[in-house]
Amino acid sequence: MRPMVFNSIVAGIIATSIFTLVAMVTPLVGFPKMLPPEMLSMMMGLPLAVGWFMHFMIGIVFALAYTFFLFKLLKKIGNSLMRGVIFGLIAFAFGQLMIAFMGMVFPMPPVQGSMALVMIGSILGHMVFGITVVLLIKVPVREKTNA
Repeated sequence: MRPMVFNSIVAGIIATSIFTLVAMVTPLVGFPKMLPPEMLSMMMGLPLAVGWFMHFMIGIVFALAYTFFLFKLLKKIGNSLMRGVIFGLIAFAFGQLMIAFMGMVFPMPPVQGSMALVMIGSILGHMVFGITVVLLIKVPVREKTNA
């Protein structure tokens, strides 16, 4: 396995774990309970274990997408934290789009609490995810040669 693929998989697992930890802690400070694995399994009528597997696979795919596609678009942003925030916002937007499409096929679980707080909590979680991925993945920069 290529080192960048392996590093991306590991970064995706770590970043998804931290994202999940944030989702578990935010209800303690007033945000609604929000766990993506539960939502995925409820929507699709699958066991919770499948929801957890899908949640981590999505995180790995996002980390791979950053490494092999989005890094090239975001590399002009010199600050890693800002690059991570932007990547997290891209992941959030894509996730919302996918949830909307899934909502057309599968029943949506009811929103627990304020929709505004759910969205703010989700944005914060995705920004933490994005920052973690960016800080963990060091994409090698190829130097241009004058040949």
